[in-house]
Amino acid sequence: MLISSDSTKDLKEKNSVLIVDDDQLNITALTQILQYDYTIHIERDGVDALVIAEKLQPDLILLDVVMPGMDGFDVLKFLKRKPETRDIPVIFITGLSNPKDEENGLLLGAADYIHKPITPAIVKLRVKNQIQIVNQMRMISYLSITDTLTGLFNRRHFNCRINYEWHRATRDKTLISLLMIDVDNFKKYNDTYGHIQGDSILKGIANIVRQRLVRSTDMLARWGGEELAVLLPATNLRGAYLVAESIRASVEGSIFPHEGKPTMTTISIGVNCVSPWEHGNMELFVEEADRALYKAKNLGKNRVEAVDILS
Repeated sequence: MLISSDSTKDLKEKNSVLIVDDDQLNITALTQILQYDYTIHIERDGVDALVIAEKLQPDLILLDVVMPGMDGFDVLKFLKRKPETRDIPVIFITGLSNPKDEENGLLLGAADYIHKPITPAIVKLRVKNQIQIVNQMRMISYLSITDTLTGLFNRRHFNCRINYEWHRATRDKTLISLLMIDVDNFKKYNDTYGHIQGDSILKGIANIVRQRLVRSTDMLARWGGEELAVLLPATNLRGAYLVAESIRASVEGSIFPHEGKPTMTTISIGVNCVSPWEHGNMELFVEEADRALYKAKNLGKNRVEAVDILS
């Protein structure tokens, strides 16, 4: 297996806009204006819009103020009450000309107003402004939880996630497993090939581990230095051990190019699995996985050791 030094993928997708309006002419006009730049979703009813907004989590909502049944003001109130939808920016589309109506909408949390009759250039600019803010905030959030070298989640975010999964496993009475991974002889590798190549191999190994994790609930993070952590919710010891062995074997069989020549390395992995509702010590859970890792290192490296078979 040949591992590229740059394993980053372009995951950019179109931003999504939910149009909520009972007038087909308005829907058609807005769709024609925005469809080439954004993924468009449409709802004609306020109640249905609340359901679809929570389900799809659009980046922006264009909301008509005057609708039968639940009007736009009431829809916005409900959106702001739910944690799943309260941060989605809402632009009101309205034919109302009373400044008091606009003030009311802004006080409720509307991000902006677009007045009818619709002007395509205004629609494009106001939507673009809100989408730029959404993307900037998303990038700030991403950078705060991401390791800049490997592109993996950082330890700070790992700590938040393990706390969440631990409490969920306690509530649902499911198992939770953890892999602690360390690159063997990393200092020697760095001294031999240089720190740039050391960084390259860490990124390559991160990519290998990422490819061996098949569930969206599995989490990979950089623990620190040359150490990675993998959280496996709802996974028993045998399942975790098999994942760890698959990762170990993949790294052992991989080639990491350096100046046109192949280099190789191995990893050691410690595995732990517990039932949190019976063993409610999360810190000990992590410590024991780390102890298993160091046993793997002491027994010769390039191996997997699990807590329940520690002597």
